[in-house]
Amino acid sequence: MLVAYVFPGQGSQFVGMGRDLYQQSPAAKAVFDEADAVLGFSLSRLCFEGPEEELRQTMNVQPAIVVMSLACLVSARDKLPVPAFVVGHSLGEYTALAAAGVIGFADAIRLARERGRLMHEAGLQSPGAMVAVLGMDEDKLAPICAASGVQIANINCPGQLVISGSREGIARASDLAKSAGAKRLVPLAVSGAFHTELMRPAAGGLAQFLDGLVFAEPEVPIVANTTAEPVDSGAALKSELKEQLCRCVRWQRSVEYMVDDGVTTFIEIGPGKVLSGLIKRINPGVETQNIGDAVTINNL
Repeated sequence: MLVAYVFPGQGSQFVGMGRDLYQQSPAAKAVFDEADAVLGFSLSRLCFEGPEEELRQTMNVQPAIVVMSLACLVSARDKLPVPAFVVGHSLGEYTALAAAGVIGFADAIRLARERGRLMHEAGLQSPGAMVAVLGMDEDKLAPICAASGVQIANINCPGQLVISGSREGIARASDLAKSAGAKRLVPLAVSGAFHTELMRPAAGGLAQFLDGLVFAEPEVPIVANTTAEPVDSGAALKSELKEQLCRCVRWQRSVEYMVDDGVTTFIEIGPGKVLSGLIKRINPGVETQNIGDAVTINNL
């Protein structure tokens, strides 16, 4: 049995996440305490108590999801099989770096906070929006995006794509997608046009931050969002993170690559079950597990 660990991205958060882990797992408590010390404020309290509006802010939610996912990982690690691959969806790629030993937990937390801050600022500078397009394939949506000046930001699974761009462009693309037969359009609660060229200022700032960090070689191959292929060097992973903000997350192709390489079980580590649902739509024959709270860890 080959296993992959998968780590969720922004949107999987909820108020109360991690409270039970903090109370029951000394290892998880240490991760939350380290995050509070690194960031200089009580991120743990924000995760456990909210308010939701504050947790949802990009610069808060990104480190919060990374910390929650790492807390789940350290709580369950002794019970989990060694993975053949690790992969994260967008922000989840930062958790994957820590899981694969490329960076330490403190650097992963700092990176997620800085990424969130830079993306928020880029969204203020160039306001944008993101919309999930359901029931349309990439071949039909690509020309609509080209005509509207927007980009496909996520290829999540068959029939679920996300477009991203200026508000005007997204409005036009949404109208065209409806006319072309899209079943449903779902606006996403984000602060900007993530995974497009409108994030280029954030990518520049992130590159400077990344250049000040030392990346080790990954202990486990990381399947990159932008290429859907494994990356096995620290230098290549830095390049991946610099480009990822402005390029499409090829989630479906990443999962297909791992399945083709023999992975039969995907373990989603962190809040929610979003990725497990996507994986089952990509390949109903694989197994999925969720490690998201003390109950699921105790039941392993």
